[in-house]
Amino acid sequence: MPELPEVEITRRGITPALINQNITNVTIRHANLRWPISDRLDQLLVGQRIEAITRRAKYLLLRCTRGFLIIHLGMSGSLRISFDSASVEKHDHFDLKVSSGAVLRYRDPRRFGAILWSDAEKIAQHPLLVNLGVEPLSDAFDGKILYERSRHRSLGVKVFLMNHQIVVGIGNIYANEALFHAGINPTVLAKRINLKRYEKLADAIKTTLNAAIEAGGSSLRDFVNSEGKPGYFQQHYWVYGRDNQPCKRCGQSITKIKQGQRSSFYCRHCQR
Repeated sequence: MPELPEVEITRRGITPALINQNITNVTIRHANLRWPISDRLDQLLVGQRIEAITRRAKYLLLRCTRGFLIIHLGMSGSLRISFDSASVEKHDHFDLKVSSGAVLRYRDPRRFGAILWSDAEKIAQHPLLVNLGVEPLSDAFDGKILYERSRHRSLGVKVFLMNHQIVVGIGNIYANEALFHAGINPTVLAKRINLKRYEKLADAIKTTLNAAIEAGGSSLRDFVNSEGKPGYFQQHYWVYGRDNQPCKRCGQSITKIKQGQRSSFYCRHCQR
């Protein structure tokens, strides 16, 4: 699943071709995504201007003249900038064409993403957005927030980090990597970690996410950027997917366990 770095890379990739452009055409080939695409979406969008493209958690928000187009990539979705001459492939479900001739094309083999509309006055209270936690790359995110929100939380710290009502967009890969760099065992109860260690963890989260963005994200299965190119951060994993391989820091074997139905990877020697 595309996590925060992959969604942010997508946002940066599509913005130059779409910003300040008028929407001239909308094509819906397959409406049945996680939630059906409205059959009125073309009527709503055509004629509107794309004023800004932002990100909230793993949602892309295209701010238009009268509201917001909300896009979620789901498990296997991707967005590319194409042109009319580009051939349409099997899993290309949605096109948005702008006045320059550029086409924003949504591809999703598993159809678990979403393309939704929200009126401008309703966006702040949209059900998908209203309960989201702090953005980990924002100035508002620090160790103090993690410390305060973890009190009385009797669950493993990695599971705690992946609660999108606490902090958004980290995801399994980056939670594993950040915990390694902070030297924290993923099974330690969130409420047992002191402020100093949470400050180190918050710094590790920001460093890990920024490094992933610089590397173009992680491409384990489906993710490609707006130019159709994969990311390379998976080449720099310290623990994720490296079970039974030697730790790059101490040489001891990386351990794999299950937490909340997700795999956790860590070094028993380096992470306490």
